[in-house]
Amino acid sequence: MRRFTGLLDELCAELPLLRTAATSTRCLLLGLVARRMHHAVASFAADGFITPMAAVAGAVAEEILAAMTENAQLSRAYVNNGGDIALHLAGPENFTVGLADRPDVPGSLRTMTIDADDPTRGIATSGRHGRSFSLGIADAVTVLARAASQADAAATVIANAVDLPGHPAILRCRACDLQPDSDLGARLVTRDVGELSRDEVDDALEAGAARARQLLGAGLIEGAALRLQGELIGVGTKAIQTPEFRPILRHSAAEGVIHV
Repeated sequence: MRRFTGLLDELCAELPLLRTAATSTRCLLLGLVARRMHHAVASFAADGFITPMAAVAGAVAEEILAAMTENAQLSRAYVNNGGDIALHLAGPENFTVGLADRPDVPGSLRTMTIDADDPTRGIATSGRHGRSFSLGIADAVTVLARAASQADAAATVIANAVDLPGHPAILRCRACDLQPDSDLGARLVTRDVGELSRDEVDDALEAGAARARQLLGAGLIEGAALRLQGELIGVGTKAIQTPEFRPILRHSAAEGVIHV
């Protein structure tokens, strides 16, 4: 509680820089959490537009978890910041994550368990139904990574890659028309997606999965689950590749993460 007091004020003090496109090298930010946000997105900056704001929820979750573990002997702890989760696991402990349907629909779709010996310590979800704007059409992309801030940034990148550019069934508008101070400026964000054919859904998901596999190969994520209009694809990690969570599963689409 003491660490959270003033934390958002610290970020607001550097908000103009946090809303500026990140570079892969130079960081002018001063605050600890702000610099963690930049570090999380820097690996993606060379490949396209991204700002440190893409990692804000995960970075804040990490900071609060650090305060908890520094002040108590804990074998299992987590901070869930609106679905972006920072984990602490030791010994025989594990953590079960539920992939939920849309935020306004209760219940979970699938679960996966993260053990203490698994490198995953961060979980995040991005997509067009989330709290932030998305350039892609994914209902949701959930990412496992070694840190919550890294998972947060990667989920944004992969969700943006799930797309069918120029498709007439996809409604887009400028981010700044919806939110004048959006860090996305005049970039087109997805507002609605009409019915797509099975092949179109598969093409969009494969575009996102290809990006996820690149990030997995580069060591930037531990795995991802991508969902769009009833289709789900899993990439990487033993948690995602369990019999209960098959790499390709025909099921209802989902959005968000809940903890169990």
